[in-house]
Amino acid sequence: MATLAIIGGGLVGASLALALQSGAKQRGWTIELIEPFEPGNHYQPSYDARSTALSYGTRLIYQRLGIWDQIAERAEPITDIHVSDRGRAGVTRLDASSQRVPALGYVVENAWIGHCLWQALDDDVVVRHCPAEVEQMRAVPGGYHLTLTDSQMLDCDLAVLADGGRSGLREQLGIKIKQSPYGQTALIANVTPGMPHGGRAFERFTDEGPMALLPLPDNRCALVWTRPELDAARLAALPEAEFLEELQQAFGYRLGGFQQVGARHLYPLVLIEAEEQVRSGLVVLGNAAHSLHPIAGQGYNLSLRDTEALAVALLGSSAPPGDLGVLQAYHRKQRSDQRVTVGFSDQLTQLFGDSGRLSIAGRNLGLLGLDLLPPAKAWFARQAMGMGVRER
Repeated sequence: MATLAIIGGGLVGASLALALQSGAKQRGWTIELIEPFEPGNHYQPSYDARSTALSYGTRLIYQRLGIWDQIAERAEPITDIHVSDRGRAGVTRLDASSQRVPALGYVVENAWIGHCLWQALDDDVVVRHCPAEVEQMRAVPGGYHLTLTDSQMLDCDLAVLADGGRSGLREQLGIKIKQSPYGQTALIANVTPGMPHGGRAFERFTDEGPMALLPLPDNRCALVWTRPELDAARLAALPEAEFLEELQQAFGYRLGGFQQVGARHLYPLVLIEAEEQVRSGLVVLGNAAHSLHPIAGQGYNLSLRDTEALAVALLGSSAPPGDLGVLQAYHRKQRSDQRVTVGFSDQLTQLFGDSGRLSIAGRNLGLLGLDLLPPAKAWFARQAMGMGVRER
């Protein structure tokens, strides 16, 4: 008998609970899932819902977990990705057919993914503490002792920190982080274009910062517009018509005239990496372990690969789930994937965030080179799909 506490029941924490629950049931393990905000039993669609771009590799993971068919009910496939530098010659296009996959990725509302995950959890194995938070945690022989905000106490053999990039518990445990601020803010909103998006996603790089438009159901698009901090705040405060006019000027008319924009949210951008991801009886997972720039769409997909690898490591060992050797082996296996993915995301952000002439020339040559060199284009596509070749 063993107890695993997953602190944070968002998409990463709930995915780990689902990945573990069948094997945990066979072994008599209990999973304690602690989350401040329950997704709820009834999904409520919203024009302004936040969404996530799931790579094709993430689809395969959710297929293995048995919930992809349900997620797919409200997933918009990305059939093509158009990558360009505004006003310049460099352009490349990625399409699903040339990669021999049904879609390069899928865009899904976070609330729907959370709903699907929580509906799939087995109450006989997963004990849900919701709404609840861990106020304090301390290492004890054989695991961790947790104090919840309602004064409830829990002892666990393994504690998994999946409570987000601003994890207070990570700080409480003295786990240091490396931070690399980008000096930019992401403006995120849903917009309605004048033409059908047809499953196309756009990555547009401008002198002021990169922007992405991702296809959503109901002919909406998820906008991620990266700007300097003060300019992002100015855009967020504009009346709708003025905002759409500036967006139109920055993006162009490939999707016709923009008709509507929903609520606008601002997120300061910083690359965060935890200097420790495992200790005896402890794993740091998701954004608490690594938080990436959203423009490359890699963060959640990397976290889900970590999640699957952790579940495989725990269930593939006869040692207790908090065994340091098991956790170190998991981290060694994932370290290469993390390095490649973080590097890919960071270098792409640095390259396309630089408005210097040499950088502009270099990235345009790079985009043209991708279009002219099929092997390079295939490598770029596989990285974007979360299926890059990684050292093990």
